[in-house]
Amino acid sequence: MTGADALLPLRSRLRSLRTAPFGADPAGERMERIRRSPNFADGVFQNPVGARTRPSGSALELMKVYFRKEERRHRAPAGPVPLHATTLADLAAPPATGLRLTWMGHSSVFAEIDGRRVLFDPVWGERCSPFSFVGPKRLHPVPAPLASLGPLDVVVISHDHYDHLDMPTIRALAGTRTAFAVPLGVGAHLERWGVPAERVHELDWNESVKIAGLSLTAAPARHFCGRGLRNQQHTLWASWAVAGPEHRVYHSGDTGYFEGFRDIGAEHGPFDATMIQIGAYSEYWPDIHMTPTEGVQAHLDLQGSKPHGVLLPIHWGTFNLAPHAWAEPGEWTRDAAREAAQATAFPRPGEPFEPAGVLPVDPWWRAVCRPLAHPWRVRKAATAAPEAAPRGDLDLAGER
Repeated sequence: MTGADALLPLRSRLRSLRTAPFGADPAGERMERIRRSPNFADGVFQNPVGARTRPSGSALELMKVYFRKEERRHRAPAGPVPLHATTLADLAAPPATGLRLTWMGHSSVFAEIDGRRVLFDPVWGERCSPFSFVGPKRLHPVPAPLASLGPLDVVVISHDHYDHLDMPTIRALAGTRTAFAVPLGVGAHLERWGVPAERVHELDWNESVKIAGLSLTAAPARHFCGRGLRNQQHTLWASWAVAGPEHRVYHSGDTGYFEGFRDIGAEHGPFDATMIQIGAYSEYWPDIHMTPTEGVQAHLDLQGSKPHGVLLPIHWGTFNLAPHAWAEPGEWTRDAAREAAQATAFPRPGEPFEPAGVLPVDPWWRAVCRPLAHPWRVRKAATAAPEAAPRGDLDLAGER
């Protein structure tokens, strides 16, 4: 460092060390628009209701939970995750009903809606991290190469965390003609990675844009943003309602449960299908990620408080991001959906399905699941009948 460098403000020096995967901070007119947002106050974007975004409790205890050898084993599958074997062949013909969803793992979903092709939160990278050598690594391969999906009408991003906004994937898409629909501020990242500004549509909550005959609306979510240690909260997070001429879908992005799902459903639903975050929850961050029970309730809220449409659980199975067991979100969602009499799809990664057709419901994860406890059942039993001691609830993944 030269003497002149030492005189630079600390912020400028830190910015110079910010490599491409960290993205870019909003500036100029983009930042002015952010400051005018009704959801921006006291220098940061605000949640629709109060939310603690940093882990609660003891940091030391949380680290112990993460690094205990036996618990780490349970957070990964016991063998190769069974991918769907014929993804591209199944996608070769258009959906018979006009709506088809293909879960690619985590929150990445390829949606074919009334002849239009939408890709939600595409993450094709090996790690959700700014570094190639450290950070959560994939637990299964991507089911199909990105380029093999063919032309896309729009890519939809929920927020800028690494497991939802992946620089290698965005750079691969930058050379195509696809449009991008993103929350306010996220366009700064995309432009740094080579996406032309004219292809980026940045929306505040409750704003909509028409792209290729689809109406896309950024809706509130209860979460936060940031791609570095110094998170300024200057990029918005959102859920998305997408409507075609005949079908409507909803993608939750990451969110804690809040009453606003009812308002979103009343304004933009009911939905033929919802893609709802049900994984990476923890008692250490209860406000910003939903448990499966909350995820099922969010779906019901979106549908007018009654079972309707199809729920596709997302944000699980691909990366190890929370203390819970790898297969727990699938088992818990299965229980909660059954109790609510809500139709729910459980596709293998890469398995296309039509919500109006036969749903994939096989609990495929059990083939590679380590012994799994069911704490949600124990809690429910204790609440319903405290006088009855619950039996040991440990098996290979539930009833066969």
